[in-house]
Amino acid sequence: MAIATHGTMAVDWESRIDFDRLRQERLARVKAKLAASEMGALLCFDMTNVRYITSTHIGTWAQDKVSRWTLLPQNGEPILWDFGSAAKHHSLYAPWMGGDERSRAGIPLLRGAMTPDMGRAEATADKIVRELEKHGLQNEPVGIDLVEPPILFALQARGIKVVDGQWLMQDARVIKTRDEISLLSHAAAMVDFAYEELYRAIRPGVRENELVGLASKFLYDNGSEYVEGVNAISGERCSPHPHVFSDRALRPGDPAYFDILHSYMGYRTCYYRTFAVGSASQAMSDAYKRCRDYLDQAIALIKPGVTTGEVAQLWPKAEEFGFPNEEAAFGLQYGHGIGLAIWERPVISRLVSIDHPEVIQEGMVFALETFWPAKGSHHAARIEEEMVVTKTGVEVISKFPAEELLVCGRQYWSGHDMLAGIRHSESHYNNKRVFPEGERTQKPRFGNTWE
Repeated sequence: MAIATHGTMAVDWESRIDFDRLRQERLARVKAKLAASEMGALLCFDMTNVRYITSTHIGTWAQDKVSRWTLLPQNGEPILWDFGSAAKHHSLYAPWMGGDERSRAGIPLLRGAMTPDMGRAEATADKIVRELEKHGLQNEPVGIDLVEPPILFALQARGIKVVDGQWLMQDARVIKTRDEISLLSHAAAMVDFAYEELYRAIRPGVRENELVGLASKFLYDNGSEYVEGVNAISGERCSPHPHVFSDRALRPGDPAYFDILHSYMGYRTCYYRTFAVGSASQAMSDAYKRCRDYLDQAIALIKPGVTTGEVAQLWPKAEEFGFPNEEAAFGLQYGHGIGLAIWERPVISRLVSIDHPEVIQEGMVFALETFWPAKGSHHAARIEEEMVVTKTGVEVISKFPAEELLVCGRQYWSGHDMLAGIRHSESHYNNKRVFPEGERTQKPRFGNTWE
């Protein structure tokens, strides 16, 4: 299957994203996993799981509220308890949810904002138990992804055996459908364009928060559903990585790296790029090359049948770049699935993958991100690529150039520098971003010993 991006509209003259097919295939995957499990039903409060099962959405403001839930019984259809008037809206405009019969109002505790004496936990548990009894499943285990403690206790008090349902949903979501891959590719393309805006805007004196605002506005203007975050890290803030932007102004010679996390039709990105402001020291250039090498070696290795442990083995141990152990360095040399959530299976990290490897499969979509500090300073490089696993390798769907360190806002070039800059720019656009079988012979720029 060719991985393509489309326009944002549905049209009569071209086959694009098929949302009916997307809804049907997602629900079918969950049903199949549930049928093969010991669970009698699956109960989901996590908004990404609710959306995956029911194909309903009421805005990203609800993402952390635990205020909607769905119950999927064995051999049944999902029942959705929604936030107030949203239930009626979905009964009218989401016909796949079966009207009022399966789209109902139901309000839990709003993460503790409603006090125990209001009885919301008991009311919620009663709604769930009645449905289990109707399907003859009250004595079967119920898998739950997350839940407010009072609701958990109320279910247990009513004799419901609660088990972990997170793994089942991750199992269902780990291989992406064709339409999910198209949506993920389109989301990544929007970040390609946002990085073009950032590249043009980065200069001495601009602040991290201004660049966050620029990227966020561009994404929302171009159809993003949710800008979950933009990491903007510069100068001495680069190492150790703080994972949050500030109001610091960029200075000449600074590195600046960004991670853009946004959602298009629910599908997320996690996509780092590093730039230099005006100029780059030799230490920073070397750090970038090493960071890129670790990433390239991992990309070149990946194909169906390779394990996450084999990928993690390519990356340096935490002690090699200034951390006492893998927990302390977690997320710096890292891989993770992307879909309706930023972090899905598979996880690739020296912390867990070497001892507990997972086999990489065709249809997985994940991001690989690497980090390397510059010698003698608090500067560092951070690069990330998103990719789809194909039959023979991967196709990278993050397209903004990152083969070499890009210098932004460079206004004081000599004639010799100008010519070198033109050649440097051309090299970025003559790259092959697909790694099929037979093209896995990339060598590390620093040799096999990484020295």
